Amino acid sequence: MGIMLTDSKLQSIADKISNGERLTMEDGMYLFETPDLLGVAQLANQVNMKKNGDNVYFIQNMYINPTNVCEANCGFCGFKRKPGQEGAYTMDSAALLEYVDKRWNENIREFHIVGGHNTEVPFDYYLDTIRTLKKHYPNASVKAYTGAEIEFFSRISGLSMKGVLEELIKAGLDTLPGGGAEILTERYRAKMSPDKASTDQWLEAHEIAHNLGLRTHATMLYGSIESKEERLIHMDRLRQLQDRTNGFMVFIPLAMQPRSVNAGIKRRTTAYDDMRTLAISRLMLDNFDHIKAYWINIGVQLTQMALTFGSSDIHGTLIEERISHAAGALTSQGITRDELIHLIKSAGKTPIERDTFYNIVKTY
Repeated sequence: MGIMLTDSKLQSIADKISNGERLTMEDGMYLFETPDLLGVAQLANQVNMKKNGDNVYFIQNMYINPTNVCEANCGFCGFKRKPGQEGAYTMDSAALLEYVDKRWNENIREFHIVGGHNTEVPFDYYLDTIRTLKKHYPNASVKAYTGAEIEFFSRISGLSMKGVLEELIKAGLDTLPGGGAEILTERYRAKMSPDKASTDQWLEAHEIAHNLGLRTHATMLYGSIESKEERLIHMDRLRQLQDRTNGFMVFIPLAMQPRSVNAGIKRRTTAYDDMRTLAISRLMLDNFDHIKAYWINIGVQLTQMALTFGSSDIHGTLIEERISHAAGALTSQGITRDELIHLIKSAGKTPIERDTFYNIVKTY
Protein backbone atom coordinates (compact mmCIF):
# COMPACT_ATOMS: atom_id res chain seq x y z
CA MET A 1 0.00 0.00 0.00
CA GLY A 2 1.62 3.25 -1.14
CA ILE A 3 1.71 6.10 1.33
CA MET A 4 1.29 9.67 0.09
CA LEU A 5 3.43 12.08 2.10
CA THR A 6 3.14 15.82 1.44
CA ASP A 7 6.12 16.51 3.72
CA SER A 8 9.29 15.09 2.13
CA LYS A 9 11.09 15.21 5.52
CA LEU A 10 8.72 12.49 6.73
CA GLN A 11 10.20 10.11 4.17
CA SER A 12 13.28 9.32 6.28
CA ILE A 13 11.00 8.46 9.22
CA ALA A 14 8.85 6.34 6.89
CA ASP A 15 11.99 4.50 5.72
CA LYS A 16 13.01 3.80 9.32
CA ILE A 17 9.54 2.43 10.09
CA SER A 18 9.48 0.14 7.07
CA ASN A 19 12.95 -1.16 8.02
CA GLY A 20 11.72 -1.89 11.55
CA GLU A 21 14.08 0.68 13.08
CA ARG A 22 13.16 2.34 16.38
CA LEU A 23 12.23 6.02 16.19
CA THR A 24 14.27 8.48 18.25
CA MET A 25 13.08 11.39 20.38
CA GLU A 26 14.06 13.70 17.49
CA ASP A 27 11.85 11.67 15.14
CA GLY A 28 9.01 11.94 17.65
CA MET A 29 9.42 15.73 17.91
CA TYR A 30 9.27 15.99 14.12
CA LEU A 31 6.07 13.92 14.05
CA PHE A 32 4.54 16.45 16.46
CA GLU A 33 5.71 19.38 14.30
CA THR A 34 5.02 18.28 10.72
CA PRO A 35 1.96 19.87 9.08
CA ASP A 36 1.31 16.54 7.32
CA LEU A 37 -1.03 15.03 9.92
CA LEU A 38 -2.48 12.59 7.40
CA GLY A 39 1.03 11.42 6.56
CA VAL A 40 1.62 10.65 10.26
CA ALA A 41 -1.77 8.88 10.33
CA GLN A 42 -0.89 6.73 7.32
CA LEU A 43 2.39 5.65 8.91
CA ALA A 44 0.62 4.76 12.17
CA ASN A 45 -2.11 2.92 10.29
CA GLN A 46 0.50 0.92 8.39
CA VAL A 47 2.20 -0.15 11.65
CA ASN A 48 -1.14 -1.08 13.23
CA MET A 49 -2.30 -3.05 10.17
CA LYS A 50 0.93 -5.06 10.33
CA LYS A 51 0.33 -5.86 14.00
CA ASN A 52 -3.46 -6.27 14.12
CA GLY A 53 -4.90 -6.27 10.59
CA ASP A 54 -8.49 -5.00 10.60
CA ASN A 55 -9.22 -6.28 14.11
CA VAL A 56 -10.51 -3.77 16.65
CA TYR A 57 -10.98 -4.96 20.22
CA PHE A 58 -13.47 -4.06 22.93
CA ILE A 59 -14.55 -5.52 26.26
CA GLN A 60 -17.72 -5.55 28.34
CA ASN A 61 -16.57 -4.11 31.62
CA MET A 62 -17.75 -2.43 34.79
CA TYR A 63 -16.07 0.47 36.58
CA ILE A 64 -16.04 0.48 40.35
CA ASN A 65 -14.70 3.32 42.48
CA PRO A 66 -14.97 1.88 46.02
CA THR A 67 -13.93 5.13 47.69
CA ASN A 68 -13.42 8.74 46.67
CA VAL A 69 -11.65 9.75 49.88
CA CYS A 70 -8.06 10.66 48.96
CA GLU A 71 -4.95 12.08 50.62
CA ALA A 72 -3.49 13.30 47.31
CA ASN A 73 -4.06 16.73 45.78
CA CYS A 74 -3.74 16.27 42.02
CA GLY A 75 -4.27 19.30 39.82
CA PHE A 76 -6.54 17.50 37.36
CA CYS A 77 -8.93 15.61 39.65
CA GLY A 78 -12.58 16.46 40.19
CA PHE A 79 -13.34 13.11 41.84
CA LYS A 80 -11.56 13.17 45.22
CA ARG A 81 -13.00 14.22 48.57
CA LYS A 82 -11.35 14.70 51.96
CA PRO A 83 -12.55 12.62 54.96
CA GLY A 84 -15.87 14.01 56.23
CA GLN A 85 -16.32 16.31 53.23
CA GLU A 86 -19.77 16.38 51.65
CA GLY A 87 -20.05 13.68 49.02
CA ALA A 88 -17.22 11.58 50.49
CA TYR A 89 -17.95 7.85 50.51
CA THR A 90 -16.31 4.49 51.18
CA MET A 91 -18.23 1.37 50.18
CA ASP A 92 -18.20 -1.57 52.57
CA SER A 93 -18.59 -5.06 51.11
CA ALA A 94 -22.40 -4.92 51.32
CA ALA A 95 -22.51 -1.59 49.45
CA LEU A 96 -19.99 -2.89 46.93
CA LEU A 97 -22.09 -5.98 46.18
CA GLU A 98 -25.25 -3.91 45.96
CA TYR A 99 -23.57 -1.54 43.48
CA VAL A 100 -22.36 -4.41 41.28
CA ASP A 101 -25.57 -6.41 41.53
CA LYS A 102 -27.63 -3.49 40.22
CA ARG A 103 -25.41 -3.16 37.14
CA TRP A 104 -24.35 -6.75 36.53
CA ASN A 105 -24.99 -8.78 33.39
CA GLU A 106 -23.52 -12.14 32.39
CA ASN A 107 -21.43 -10.66 29.56
CA ILE A 108 -19.25 -8.55 31.85
CA ARG A 109 -15.69 -9.84 31.70
CA GLU A 110 -13.86 -7.33 33.83
CA PHE A 111 -14.11 -5.15 36.90
CA HIS A 112 -12.00 -2.01 36.59
CA ILE A 113 -11.29 -0.69 40.09
CA VAL A 114 -9.68 2.65 40.87
CA GLY A 115 -10.30 4.69 43.97
CA GLY A 116 -8.91 7.38 46.21
CA HIS A 117 -5.79 7.01 48.34
CA ASN A 118 -7.90 6.65 51.48
CA THR A 119 -5.88 6.66 54.72
CA GLU A 120 -9.04 6.14 56.82
CA VAL A 121 -9.13 2.41 55.98
CA PRO A 122 -6.37 -0.23 56.33
CA PHE A 123 -4.68 -2.09 53.46
CA ASP A 124 -6.92 -5.03 54.29
CA TYR A 125 -9.92 -3.02 53.03
CA TYR A 126 -8.40 -3.00 49.54
CA LEU A 127 -7.68 -6.73 49.70
CA ASP A 128 -11.25 -7.41 50.88
CA THR A 129 -12.67 -5.51 47.91
CA ILE A 130 -10.95 -7.98 45.57
CA ARG A 131 -11.81 -11.03 47.68
CA THR A 132 -15.49 -10.05 47.78
CA LEU A 133 -15.73 -9.60 44.01
CA LYS A 134 -13.83 -12.82 43.29
CA LYS A 135 -16.06 -14.79 45.63
CA HIS A 136 -19.34 -13.54 44.14
CA TYR A 137 -18.27 -13.06 40.50
CA PRO A 138 -15.53 -15.62 39.90
CA ASN A 139 -15.69 -15.35 36.09
CA ALA A 140 -14.88 -11.64 35.84
CA SER A 141 -11.25 -10.59 35.99
CA VAL A 142 -10.20 -7.95 38.49
CA LYS A 143 -8.22 -5.04 37.07
CA ALA A 144 -7.49 -3.06 40.20
CA TYR A 145 -5.30 -0.36 41.69
CA THR A 146 -2.89 1.84 39.78
CA GLY A 147 0.88 1.87 40.18
CA ALA A 148 0.40 4.99 42.34
CA GLU A 149 -2.04 3.09 44.57
CA ILE A 150 0.50 0.24 44.92
CA GLU A 151 3.06 2.75 46.23
CA PHE A 152 0.39 4.22 48.56
CA PHE A 153 -0.50 0.74 49.90
CA SER A 154 3.19 0.14 50.57
CA ARG A 155 3.25 3.27 52.75
CA ILE A 156 0.10 2.45 54.75
CA SER A 157 0.84 -1.26 55.19
CA GLY A 158 4.58 -1.21 55.88
CA LEU A 159 5.06 -3.84 53.16
CA SER A 160 7.36 -3.43 50.19
CA MET A 161 5.66 -2.86 46.83
CA LYS A 162 6.48 -6.48 46.01
CA GLY A 163 4.87 -7.59 49.28
CA VAL A 164 1.78 -5.49 48.48
CA LEU A 165 1.46 -7.02 45.02
CA GLU A 166 1.92 -10.56 46.35
CA GLU A 167 -0.92 -10.01 48.83
CA LEU A 168 -3.17 -8.53 46.12
CA ILE A 169 -2.46 -11.47 43.81
CA LYS A 170 -3.30 -13.89 46.64
CA ALA A 171 -6.61 -12.04 47.08
CA GLY A 172 -7.36 -12.55 43.37
CA LEU A 173 -5.87 -9.58 41.48
CA ASP A 174 -5.53 -10.31 37.75
CA THR A 175 -3.97 -7.14 36.34
CA LEU A 176 -3.13 -3.51 37.10
CA PRO A 177 -4.88 -0.68 35.25
CA GLY A 178 -2.69 1.92 33.59
CA GLY A 179 -3.66 4.97 35.64
CA GLY A 180 -1.52 7.01 37.99
CA ALA A 181 1.14 7.44 35.30
CA GLU A 182 -0.07 10.93 34.28
CA ILE A 183 3.18 12.20 32.71
CA LEU A 184 6.31 10.31 33.77
CA THR A 185 8.60 13.26 34.43
CA GLU A 186 9.38 14.76 37.82
CA ARG A 187 8.82 18.37 36.64
CA TYR A 188 5.24 17.46 35.77
CA ARG A 189 4.60 15.39 38.89
CA ALA A 190 5.92 18.09 41.24
CA LYS A 191 3.29 20.47 39.86
CA MET A 192 0.33 18.23 39.06
CA SER A 193 0.46 15.23 41.39
CA PRO A 194 2.96 16.05 44.14
CA ASP A 195 1.55 13.57 46.68
CA LYS A 196 1.58 10.56 44.39
CA ALA A 197 4.17 7.98 43.34
CA SER A 198 7.24 9.35 41.56
CA THR A 199 8.10 8.41 37.97
CA ASP A 200 10.48 5.69 39.16
CA GLN A 201 8.01 4.31 41.72
CA TRP A 202 5.22 4.01 39.14
CA LEU A 203 7.52 2.22 36.70
CA GLU A 204 8.87 0.02 39.50
CA ALA A 205 5.35 -1.02 40.57
CA HIS A 206 4.64 -2.24 37.03
CA GLU A 207 8.03 -3.89 36.66
CA ILE A 208 7.50 -5.84 39.90
CA ALA A 209 3.99 -6.78 38.72
CA HIS A 210 5.38 -8.02 35.40
CA ASN A 211 8.04 -10.05 37.20
CA LEU A 212 5.32 -11.61 39.37
CA GLY A 213 3.51 -12.73 36.22
CA LEU A 214 0.91 -9.97 35.83
CA ARG A 215 0.38 -8.32 32.45
CA THR A 216 -0.59 -4.68 32.91
CA HIS A 217 -1.78 -1.48 31.21
CA ALA A 218 -0.14 1.93 30.74
CA THR A 219 -1.70 5.37 30.29
CA MET A 220 -0.57 8.92 29.56
CA LEU A 221 -2.65 11.92 30.66
CA TYR A 222 -1.87 14.63 28.11
CA GLY A 223 -3.12 18.13 27.39
CA SER A 224 -2.13 20.25 30.40
CA ILE A 225 1.26 21.65 31.37
CA GLU A 226 3.47 18.99 29.79
CA SER A 227 5.66 19.75 26.77
CA LYS A 228 5.66 17.61 23.62
CA GLU A 229 9.11 16.46 24.68
CA GLU A 230 7.72 15.25 28.02
CA ARG A 231 5.10 13.19 26.20
CA LEU A 232 7.91 11.54 24.26
CA ILE A 233 10.02 11.00 27.40
CA HIS A 234 6.95 9.31 28.91
CA MET A 235 6.61 7.00 25.89
CA ASP A 236 10.34 6.25 25.89
CA ARG A 237 10.31 5.26 29.58
CA LEU A 238 7.43 2.86 28.94
CA ARG A 239 9.19 1.51 25.85
CA GLN A 240 12.38 0.83 27.84
CA LEU A 241 10.45 -1.03 30.56
CA GLN A 242 8.58 -3.01 27.89
CA ASP A 243 11.96 -4.00 26.36
CA ARG A 244 12.89 -5.54 29.71
CA THR A 245 9.64 -7.27 30.68
CA ASN A 246 7.19 -7.31 27.75
CA GLY A 247 4.51 -7.01 30.44
CA PHE A 248 2.36 -4.19 29.04
CA MET A 249 -0.62 -5.20 26.88
CA VAL A 250 -1.79 -1.79 25.73
CA PHE A 251 -1.01 1.94 25.85
CA ILE A 252 -3.87 4.36 26.49
CA PRO A 253 -3.37 8.09 25.81
CA LEU A 254 -5.96 9.98 27.88
CA ALA A 255 -6.99 13.51 26.93
CA MET A 256 -7.09 15.79 29.98
CA GLN A 257 -10.68 16.66 30.90
CA PRO A 258 -11.47 20.23 31.99
CA ARG A 259 -12.94 20.98 35.42
CA SER A 260 -16.43 21.55 34.06
CA VAL A 261 -18.65 19.95 31.45
CA ASN A 262 -19.48 23.50 30.33
CA ALA A 263 -15.83 24.40 29.70
CA GLY A 264 -15.29 26.07 26.34
CA ILE A 265 -13.40 24.59 23.42
CA LYS A 266 -10.19 26.38 24.47
CA ARG A 267 -10.13 24.37 27.69
CA ARG A 268 -10.13 21.01 25.91
CA THR A 269 -7.57 19.16 23.81
CA THR A 270 -8.13 19.61 20.08
CA ALA A 271 -9.17 16.85 17.70
CA TYR A 272 -5.87 17.44 15.88
CA ASP A 273 -3.86 16.91 19.04
CA ASP A 274 -5.87 13.82 20.02
CA MET A 275 -5.41 12.15 16.62
CA ARG A 276 -1.76 13.12 16.32
CA THR A 277 -0.95 11.88 19.84
CA LEU A 278 -2.61 8.51 19.16
CA ALA A 279 -0.73 8.12 15.88
CA ILE A 280 2.63 9.10 17.40
CA SER A 281 2.02 6.66 20.29
CA ARG A 282 1.60 3.88 17.73
CA LEU A 283 4.83 4.88 15.98
CA MET A 284 6.98 5.38 19.09
CA LEU A 285 5.75 2.36 21.09
CA ASP A 286 6.95 -0.23 18.61
CA ASN A 287 6.99 -2.97 21.29
CA PHE A 288 3.33 -2.54 22.36
CA ASP A 289 0.66 -4.64 20.66
CA HIS A 290 -2.21 -2.20 21.11
CA ILE A 291 -2.91 1.53 21.30
CA LYS A 292 -6.32 2.27 22.79
CA ALA A 293 -8.60 5.10 21.74
CA TYR A 294 -10.50 5.90 24.93
CA TRP A 295 -13.97 6.95 23.77
CA ILE A 296 -14.88 8.35 27.21
CA ASN A 297 -12.36 11.16 26.73
CA ILE A 298 -12.34 11.85 22.99
CA GLY A 299 -15.93 10.92 22.12
CA VAL A 300 -17.24 8.17 19.89
CA GLN A 301 -16.77 9.91 16.55
CA LEU A 302 -13.09 10.73 17.08
CA THR A 303 -12.67 7.19 18.40
CA GLN A 304 -13.93 5.93 15.06
CA MET A 305 -11.41 8.16 13.26
CA ALA A 306 -8.68 6.84 15.56
CA LEU A 307 -9.09 3.39 13.99
CA THR A 308 -7.23 4.69 10.93
CA PHE A 309 -4.70 6.59 13.09
CA GLY A 310 -3.12 3.50 14.62
CA SER A 311 -5.62 2.40 17.30
CA SER A 312 -6.72 -1.23 17.62
CA ASP A 313 -8.81 -1.02 20.80
CA ILE A 314 -11.72 1.20 21.78
CA HIS A 315 -12.08 0.19 25.43
CA GLY A 316 -15.45 -1.09 26.61
CA THR A 317 -19.09 -0.80 27.50
CA LEU A 318 -18.27 0.78 30.84
CA ILE A 319 -21.45 0.56 32.86
CA GLU A 320 -20.57 3.75 34.71
CA GLU A 321 -17.47 5.91 34.72
CA ARG A 322 -17.04 8.56 37.39
CA ILE A 323 -13.50 9.90 37.29
CA SER A 324 -13.38 11.53 33.84
CA HIS A 325 -16.98 12.61 34.26
CA ALA A 326 -16.23 14.24 37.61
CA ALA A 327 -13.69 16.32 35.67
CA GLY A 328 -15.97 17.37 32.85
CA ALA A 329 -16.08 14.60 30.23
CA LEU A 330 -18.78 15.24 27.62
CA THR A 331 -19.55 11.61 26.77
CA SER A 332 -22.26 9.35 28.16
CA GLN A 333 -21.27 7.08 31.05
CA GLY A 334 -21.90 3.84 29.21
CA ILE A 335 -22.43 2.47 25.74
CA THR A 336 -24.06 -0.76 24.58
CA ARG A 337 -22.29 -3.64 22.92
CA ASP A 338 -24.38 -3.06 19.77
CA GLU A 339 -23.24 0.56 19.63
CA LEU A 340 -19.58 -0.44 19.93
CA ILE A 341 -19.99 -3.05 17.21
CA HIS A 342 -21.66 -0.49 14.94
CA LEU A 343 -18.91 2.02 15.64
CA ILE A 344 -16.23 -0.47 14.57
CA LYS A 345 -18.07 -1.99 11.59
CA SER A 346 -19.00 1.35 10.11
CA ALA A 347 -15.29 2.23 10.10
CA GLY A 348 -14.73 -0.84 7.90
CA LYS A 349 -13.09 -2.85 10.67
CA THR A 350 -13.75 -6.19 12.38
CA PRO A 351 -15.18 -5.96 15.92
CA ILE A 352 -13.57 -8.43 18.33
CA GLU A 353 -15.03 -8.79 21.80
CA ARG A 354 -12.14 -9.71 24.09
CA ASP A 355 -11.37 -10.55 27.68
CA THR A 356 -8.85 -8.61 29.79
CA PHE A 357 -5.91 -10.42 28.17
CA TYR A 358 -6.96 -9.94 24.54
CA ASN A 359 -8.23 -13.48 24.20
CA ILE A 360 -11.08 -13.47 21.69
CA VAL A 361 -14.54 -13.94 23.20
CA LYS A 362 -16.42 -13.37 19.94
CA THR A 363 -15.80 -11.97 16.46
CA TYR A 364 -18.66 -10.00 14.95
